Amino acid sequence: MSTDATPDIALVTGGTSGIGLAVARKLAARGTRIFLCARTEADVKETVGTLRDQGFEADGIAADVRDPGAADALVRAAVDRFGPLTVLVNNAGRNGGGVTARITDELWDDVIETNLNSVFRVTRAALAHGGIGAERPGRIISVASTGGKQGVPLGAPYSAAKAGVIGFTKALAKELAPTGTTVNAVCPGYVETPMAVRVRQAYADTWNTTEEKVHEQFRAKIPLGRYSTPEEVAGLVDYLTTEDAASITAQALNVCGGLGIY
Repeated sequence: MSTDATPDIALVTGGTSGIGLAVARKLAARGTRIFLCARTEADVKETVGTLRDQGFEADGIAADVRDPGAADALVRAAVDRFGPLTVLVNNAGRNGGGVTARITDELWDDVIETNLNSVFRVTRAALAHGGIGAERPGRIISVASTGGKQGVPLGAPYSAAKAGVIGFTKALAKELAPTGTTVNAVCPGYVETPMAVRVRQAYADTWNTTEEKVHEQFRAKIPLGRYSTPEEVAGLVDYLTTEDAASITAQALNVCGGLGIY
């Protein structure tokens, strides 16, 4: 989407590990200036330092996207550092669930705040004073999940939040279509990340089995027979920021090894 004279400026939430880190690296490799956030300041500093050591333009701050006031401060910090945004990647998220009859209000609220409300607030801030789409069509990409389309057993809060992200994406895409700014969701299935390890451990505890048995059961459901990689998910995010993807909007696109079929 950018030229050498006008590099893209991307804000990536949850950008220090897993899919977010892979996205930051992939975009940076094409010359995009990366501003990222995570909850832990030490993780942000380490990731930014690594990206800079690799020759990329990167910066970031610690920000808890669950905090209603964090979105505005995060977007303003990104604009102050690099200028108006052209790309927003809403990636910050968490797992969470269990037997629905025993899910607490605290767990439900935290999953919704992290996975859905933060997407709305950061996107709103990026549109209101982040400059996205102001000078040229922007790209807004949110990491949802195949679980937001077909549900995850023992994952009601997670599935509800990711379904909300998909609905928000489609509505906003139609709102912004006249401006040329595209809005899409990327829907990973099982991806080998630190969160995937936590998910397997949670299921192992619930089912009174081992993480290895859970891993084997999950892989058996995937037609390709393996988890996707963060880099494969990042590849689709990267493509959606390019000019070749300028007519792709209001979509929820799977990266799942065939796990999801719609």
